[in-house]
Amino acid sequence: MPRTKTKTAETSAASLGFEAKLWLAADKLRNNMDAAEYKHVVLGLIFLKYISDAFEEMRQKLIEGKGEYKGANPEDPDEYRAENVFWVPPAARWSYLQGSAKQPAIGKIVDDAMTAIERDNPRLKGVLPKDYARPALDKHRLGELIDLIGTIGLGDRENRSKDILGRVYEYFLTQFASAEGKNGGQFYTPSCIVRTLVGMLAPYKGRVYDPCCGSGGMFVQSEKFVVAHGGRIGDISVYGQESNSTTRRLALMNLAIRGFEADLGSEHADTFRRDLHPDLRADYVLANPPFNDSDWFRKDDDPRWRYGVPPKGNANFAWVQHFIHHLAPDGKAGFVLANGSMSSNQSGEGEIRKAIVEADLVDCMVALPGQLFYSTQIPVCLWFICRDKSGRPPSTPGRGAGGEGKLTHRDRRGETLFIDARKMGQLIDRVHRELTEADIDKIVGTYHLWRGDPHPAKGHPLPAGEGKTALPSTSGRGGGGEGVGYADIPGFCKSATAKEIAGHGYVLTPGRYVGAEEVEDDGEPFAEKMTRLAAELNQQFAESARLEKAIKANLKGLGYGA
Repeated sequence: MPRTKTKTAETSAASLGFEAKLWLAADKLRNNMDAAEYKHVVLGLIFLKYISDAFEEMRQKLIEGKGEYKGANPEDPDEYRAENVFWVPPAARWSYLQGSAKQPAIGKIVDDAMTAIERDNPRLKGVLPKDYARPALDKHRLGELIDLIGTIGLGDRENRSKDILGRVYEYFLTQFASAEGKNGGQFYTPSCIVRTLVGMLAPYKGRVYDPCCGSGGMFVQSEKFVVAHGGRIGDISVYGQESNSTTRRLALMNLAIRGFEADLGSEHADTFRRDLHPDLRADYVLANPPFNDSDWFRKDDDPRWRYGVPPKGNANFAWVQHFIHHLAPDGKAGFVLANGSMSSNQSGEGEIRKAIVEADLVDCMVALPGQLFYSTQIPVCLWFICRDKSGRPPSTPGRGAGGEGKLTHRDRRGETLFIDARKMGQLIDRVHRELTEADIDKIVGTYHLWRGDPHPAKGHPLPAGEGKTALPSTSGRGGGGEGVGYADIPGFCKSATAKEIAGHGYVLTPGRYVGAEEVEDDGEPFAEKMTRLAAELNQQFAESARLEKAIKANLKGLGYGA
């Protein structure tokens, strides 16, 4: 979710902007409808509004017929397809829908519009919701909702751009996840976690894969990263899979709003039962799989179980091995898992983790604070896997983080970075926490500095005063950072060797490695401090006795004393 910054304070993704005001109005129209159901009503209309606006803008250019559009037919669908714009038939255009908003048959009119758009745009076949005519949906409120969404994008060209509606779509996904609580986690990963994952992996070019893609947030943030760093959307190819059919439709709409093409397979499917991309070897894997899933399908002789057969009662290490299986020889993965994955020894999980560590695949572990998710209060962690820590340029020029083979990292073989971010973040309401931009920059910047990126601070500045001591080279291998090096920070980060990890029984909990935060000495001698603290404690005991006596006297005066 984009943030608006002021000179006085940094706002959170939950701050009240135009998206929030629109949400409050739309939520008011929800009445008693379940959030999970209303989600598809609203997001389907937002999608329809976007493609209609893009269509009308293109149509106006064709009508004017200037330059390359001279002699073009504004009613020829191929003119729009040539510009990667969806063709919208007359009965599906927003002007027609809004003009019909007060009619009792508005539900059927919207359904017919969705059907017509799918018919004329094969990419959208089976994607759009088409149940607006159902009796349970209040048609008066539906008309009001259409009028409300009609206020988005009116005005100048900038306000009709995909970014405005993209922001609305993303904000609404966030709010629906919050409203649905536990079930919200099935389709939405908090934006601050996605931004951290993407910032760490830095997917400039190559193939990006998410085998449990939800509503597509990982892909959207990857696209934003590429554009923010001077690249083009076409620099990355997107592959994904989603087992829930309605969630998959959310993802396809989310990506289409941004003009983003993705291969999500031919249909929804369970990744373990039917891998839709069996031959894919991705440059980047970004994922937030279901936590501690006990209801999953396991085939014992699956070639993905290279490091051990995962237990039937928990799919955590099935996911980890699936990610590794789909990585290219120089690929990298970043994913979210429950904290138990870092230390569990049940049902052979400890042996699988040991095998993965001994294969030198674990590049970084990050412990996150609790309360980040709408769906669960359990604390989570981020895993970062790297197929090749040697620092050699990518094997295929122009692919991966290397960007045409120019960008290399220091040799990190036999090392793993641990980051303890449990104390980070700020509460955005009574039960939800969010990592701030400064928190994300500190985590991401520390990792890039440790990894030895030639310009680790570019785009991810480090906190002032940190990272000034060069990381000693290991066995003569190169240090990194071009004059700016990494340093362990007690209580926050630690670069550990494979031997140290083995000494901890292959447990990957950052708290075991980073140690305690250094406490600044206040200069007061211990004996004097104890004398002062003992005197203060005696004063508090005396005050406590006085208050106790006064309370007893008051109770006695009311007839309740002994």
